[in-house]
Amino acid sequence: MVKTNNKTPIQASEFGKAKDWVGSVSLDNDLLLSDKINLAPMPTDPRKMNFILIGLCTKGQIKYRMDTEEQVVREGDLLIVSERHVIDEYAPSDDMEGLCIMMSVDFFHEIIKTVHDVSSLFVFARMQPVMQLESKEIKTFRDYFTVIKQKISDDHNHFRKDLIRTLMLAMFYDVGNVINRVKNFDESLMRSEKVFTKFLKMVEENCKRERRVSWYAQQLSITPKYLSTAVKRISGRTAAEWIENYVTMELRVMLRNTSKNIKEITEEMNFPNQSFLGKYFKEHVGMSPSEYRKS
Repeated sequence: MVKTNNKTPIQASEFGKAKDWVGSVSLDNDLLLSDKINLAPMPTDPRKMNFILIGLCTKGQIKYRMDTEEQVVREGDLLIVSERHVIDEYAPSDDMEGLCIMMSVDFFHEIIKTVHDVSSLFVFARMQPVMQLESKEIKTFRDYFTVIKQKISDDHNHFRKDLIRTLMLAMFYDVGNVINRVKNFDESLMRSEKVFTKFLKMVEENCKRERRVSWYAQQLSITPKYLSTAVKRISGRTAAEWIENYVTMELRVMLRNTSKNIKEITEEMNFPNQSFLGKYFKEHVGMSPSEYRKS
């Protein structure tokens, strides 16, 4: 773990230590840029993100699973992955190349704190994390990447950090413009997005102990029907499916990345008993917890 001043730092170990990543530069371990993402050691087991990642594939392709859904990133595609997503089965092609920007969650929110309606970026990224860029948009992203990387390396510039924050904010506006091009939002959709965003945040924080749609609706002061309609409209999945998805992800991460036994996981995830957990896991993953752990 790379530490920062009273902030949630980037878990650089998820992609290999920054100092060992050829072609990368970093700012106080809150921001890391690399034009050699193909050289980064990536995890093969499920890993939960604790940072924001924005990348551009410039050659070849990348396949990976995000929250159990397969994603394919091809040349000219922009990908956005926010924190708490679970990344698994990362598989780049032999000729893959790309640009990568990683930033701590605190640093990201510090930059966009004066920007309104940025939640749509996160909502959109959850539904469609990969976007095909137009040629002028690719050039714009490359230009931002180049100048930000230069400023990070300019240790003698007294205003370096302020310049970098300003450049990052400008880049976010242009990324937001790409999102608006790909998907236009009307007012009713915006209301549904806000419900969806709050719902997902609550599921992320409470899925270990609460799996009832009615409970989440009650916390949001809306009816279960309205919640289900809003979630389905924005994401194409039901509220129950999102809850099941997060519960399954938590189980997969625990089974692969901890030494906790099934009894301990059953208790932590608030299942009635080990048998119930086993049936639930097999229904959603296709194998028993013990088989998954050994696979």
